[in-house]
Amino acid sequence: MITENNLSENEEKNPNEVSQETSENTSSPDVNQHEDDTEHEEHDDVEISLADALKEMEKIINTPNAGENFKRFNQLKEKASHYIHDEVEDKKHEYVEAGNAPENFSYEHPSQAKLSALINIFREKHDNFQKGQEEEQKKNLEHRQNIIERLKNLYTSSEPGVNLFKSIREIKEEWSKAGQVAKSEFKILNNNYFHHLNQFYQMLDLNKEFLEQEYSHNLEKRQHIIARARELENEPVIQKALNELQYLHKLWKEEAEPVAEEFREKTWEEFKEISNKIHERKSELSAAIEQEQAVNLEKKNQIIAEIKKLSEPSETPNHSYWQNAIRRVEDLRSEFLKTGSVPRKLSNQNWNEFKTTLRGFNTIKNNYYKSLKGSQQTNLEEKLKLIQTAKDNMNNEEWDIAVPLFKKLQEDWKKIGHVPKSMTNKIWDEFRDACNAFFNNYREKSNTSTDNWKENYKNKKALLDELKEVSNEEGSIEKIEAIKTAWNNIGKVPRDKISINSEFNKTLREKLKINKINELELKEEGLSENQLTDKARKIKNQIADLEAEIVKLENNLSFFNKSSRENPLLKDTYNTIDEKKAHLETLKQNLHNIIAGE
Repeated sequence: MITENNLSENEEKNPNEVSQETSENTSSPDVNQHEDDTEHEEHDDVEISLADALKEMEKIINTPNAGENFKRFNQLKEKASHYIHDEVEDKKHEYVEAGNAPENFSYEHPSQAKLSALINIFREKHDNFQKGQEEEQKKNLEHRQNIIERLKNLYTSSEPGVNLFKSIREIKEEWSKAGQVAKSEFKILNNNYFHHLNQFYQMLDLNKEFLEQEYSHNLEKRQHIIARARELENEPVIQKALNELQYLHKLWKEEAEPVAEEFREKTWEEFKEISNKIHERKSELSAAIEQEQAVNLEKKNQIIAEIKKLSEPSETPNHSYWQNAIRRVEDLRSEFLKTGSVPRKLSNQNWNEFKTTLRGFNTIKNNYYKSLKGSQQTNLEEKLKLIQTAKDNMNNEEWDIAVPLFKKLQEDWKKIGHVPKSMTNKIWDEFRDACNAFFNNYREKSNTSTDNWKENYKNKKALLDELKEVSNEEGSIEKIEAIKTAWNNIGKVPRDKISINSEFNKTLREKLKINKINELELKEEGLSENQLTDKARKIKNQIADLEAEIVKLENNLSFFNKSSRENPLLKDTYNTIDEKKAHLETLKQNLHNIIAGE
């Protein structure tokens, strides 16, 4: 005869054995093992960027129970460390390629300090979490031991008149709500509980009505678990079904109390059979994951192939080609990192091939720019010669010789290629000033007889007076543009009246300020070729400054976890970015109009 105690031992054993039996019948891993594997697949191989990994690590340490996310934090830490190591290796590769000794290489990755800080903070939080868990589990152990003692007293020394039905219900309810204890304590504790529970039922053997009620209640618990397990057979998300099945086995182990003998083996076999069927579906999950990983591998191989192709252009590449290639490779790199996991056995090989291909691209690109630096130096020397010739002849008044000379100097300047960026503006200003000095002298001397300077002064004085009356009312900008255009079309003034030009420019700046418009945004006509060139250069410089300011502001926003427009602290920053972008578009349109001759 199977006693209640024997049943308790049998039932305590079976829930632990279900995974093993299922494994033997279906060649599938046990429930716990499957859950661990799935979590590994969900996180370990997914390629996320270094910035995203650090952001998620920061998010974890800011959660109330940060320490319980130990496994996920470690996966992110490994990923971040891997990225930093690769990027440092890239820098070392470039350093050595430039002809430097490897032992002299020194580089501190900009994200290393943040990573170290996050690790130290998490380590402290995890230690505190562990201590808290240990203290809580110790309290829970003591609480559960007290519950078992109360259960034992219920059938060994209960006083007459005690409502046993109510008392056992309270004890079982309290047991189900008691917190977790250490794994090393749980099995013995659980066996002890069910042992005394069976002893209680044996004590109640004479009260058949109460025993039948208890068995009926316990059978209902088992049937609920079985019914939910049966629903999981049709759950479309396989992983969800497997995870919930794991939870149902935990319930069975901890809460499926004894039932009438005729239902004991039957209910367990029914639950075990459903569990085996659900486990068989793991092959579907594995097949889906393998298919997705195969697609990801194909995408990543295509990205690698495209980077290789960019490294080997069919025609001789120029500066424009490499600038476009650099942007494209950066996009491809981001796409590679965003693409999901690949088959585990090919993961390292695929990643190493990607890094090798990237380094190959950078090597070829760097070699091009090394050679370009040599040609830029040659171009600089040629332009310096043109500047010297222009300076030597800027006061030459033999117009038949000097005018063609300066025109040829300007043509030769355009034909010479790029010079080092640090010298571009400096030498252009020198060359332009020498050319302007010559042509101003040429116009002044050749137009003296026809240029009515006094009349010009009178007209400019009238325009200046008109400009002074302009306010910031509607239509003021159009008035300013008309006055500026008229001013540009008026010739020189007497030398003793030349200060009117400075006064006009000062007044113009004041009017532009109250109308909130930049001088470079004005639509004006009557500019000479040199004036147009000078304006175009100023617009280009301001466009570059604005773009740099916008990038800096947007980078600053990225340091905030909630960098949305709804954040009141960032509202002004977003408004500033919008204003600068609007200004930028206006300048670009003006530059386009100058280049197009509109």
